[in-house]
Amino acid sequence: MNVTVFYFLVICLTLYITSLEAFLLPSFSSTSKSTSLTSRKSSKITNPEGENNKNRKKNDHTKAMKKESKTSMKATVASEVSSKKANKSQKEWSPTSWKKFEARQMPVYDDPDEVLRVEEALSKSAPLVFAGECRALSEQLAKASMGQAFVLMGGDCAESFKEFHVDTVRDTFRVILQMALILTYGGSLPVVKIGRMAGQFAKPRSEPNEVIDGVSLPSYRGDIINGEAFDEESRKNDPWRMLDAYHQSTQTLNILRAFATGGYADISRLHAWNLDFVEKSGEGSRYRKFASKVDESLRFIKSIGVDTSSETFNQVSFYTAHECLLLSYESALTREDSTTGKYFDCSSHMLWVGERTRQRDGAHMEFVRGVGNPLGVKISDKCTPDELIEIINQMNPDNTPGKLSIIVRMGADKLREKLPHLIRAVQKEGKFVVWISDPVHGNTIKTDNGYKTRPFDSIRAELRAFFDVHEQMGSHPGGIHLEMTGKDVTECIGGTIEEIDVNDLNKRYHTHCDPRLNGVQALELAFLVAERMRSRSGLPPLNLDETD
Repeated sequence: MNVTVFYFLVICLTLYITSLEAFLLPSFSSTSKSTSLTSRKSSKITNPEGENNKNRKKNDHTKAMKKESKTSMKATVASEVSSKKANKSQKEWSPTSWKKFEARQMPVYDDPDEVLRVEEALSKSAPLVFAGECRALSEQLAKASMGQAFVLMGGDCAESFKEFHVDTVRDTFRVILQMALILTYGGSLPVVKIGRMAGQFAKPRSEPNEVIDGVSLPSYRGDIINGEAFDEESRKNDPWRMLDAYHQSTQTLNILRAFATGGYADISRLHAWNLDFVEKSGEGSRYRKFASKVDESLRFIKSIGVDTSSETFNQVSFYTAHECLLLSYESALTREDSTTGKYFDCSSHMLWVGERTRQRDGAHMEFVRGVGNPLGVKISDKCTPDELIEIINQMNPDNTPGKLSIIVRMGADKLREKLPHLIRAVQKEGKFVVWISDPVHGNTIKTDNGYKTRPFDSIRAELRAFFDVHEQMGSHPGGIHLEMTGKDVTECIGGTIEEIDVNDLNKRYHTHCDPRLNGVQALELAFLVAERMRSRSGLPPLNLDETD
């Protein structure tokens, strides 16, 4: 057998194995089939050395992961102690106990009674997601915390009432699937797909007021709170907008569920997923070449009797997440799970606490400590190792794998300086976390012509730094978190495929908040990350630019 044929067979088998894990995850419609990994207290979680030692011996870079996993027994003992403390404090928690704490970045409404009426209406509404779905996501994140999966989070900076349309949801969903396929095939790891969708309406603000031409009005805080137009009526904080956000989120989730389970995500239809602007670009041509390689593998799989019409190949699991910011909305949608008795925030599968609201004595940290959802926390260069350990203990006192993701946003230079100390502290304490890079928020600049933008080169540099540091520390780079859209916007400058110049920003600058990567830029990053993942796994490069 010559080298080409042998390598082709290896690719086929790799695709088949990774596809089973990546695409046969509990979908929106299969909640009843999911079994809680954390509730089973699986030995694979409390002591991840067991069945994975054989695989670790295959690749040199995973030896460091073996050292890291030795701390799991220590973490298990510590979790038993913290569990007793958590059970005691849990009795003092309720979905509204946050109201006793200082709540930063929260809007002030003119009529508190009106807010109560909205909260009551939301509390009587159907949950947007269900506890079983949240537990299923926790299971997949638990794998990522132990180096067995990779997380892809992406979506709008802030969702808009005005621009809501099924095509907008579809296009972002499709680009995320394209990126996930690149990462799955390129890195030989299942990819957990999470959209910043169906709830990402509120935004923290640096200043409470905005001044234009000497006129001062309340800052725009997202459509769930007030309007973007710079006039007194629009900028008034309106609690009834929470109901509008709830109803739009309902529609968004219905669309996502239909696309995820209705055949749209069929792996055999890869070429049909390409958006028009991707097909016309150089990156689109590269992607089509990549898709052809997968098609060849699929044909081989079919020829040996594997049924590619099964759910494994035509359905995907897709989850939602947003920043836990507007606590009136979040607590009103919190429900007690009839299966476990735990509370879940049913506005989203996953929630994260932002850099501006992660004070340990604040209302947002008080709220999230009591919900069963998987959680995230944004961390900048301001966070010290001791502070991070305190945050982890508060958000995940039982040290449950899959419960907490650390979303790092620093900029490349500061990340190389600060992140190693944070990772070392987490390793020393034996904590289970998913390390996720947010390479966009720490790289925002303002151009001379007044546009807020993010240079693609800076985003790419921070991603490279993220992988470099984890390779240095022997830890797992668990995922990426991107503000992006499926639209062909011109909001972030740079990119090597379709470079956007500063003078191009005014062409299609549509964001209501912060600049987003467009589909081509997002795909380019996916290829870069996939190549880096292959390098870590000891696999040969994709060589998609070579002539077959």
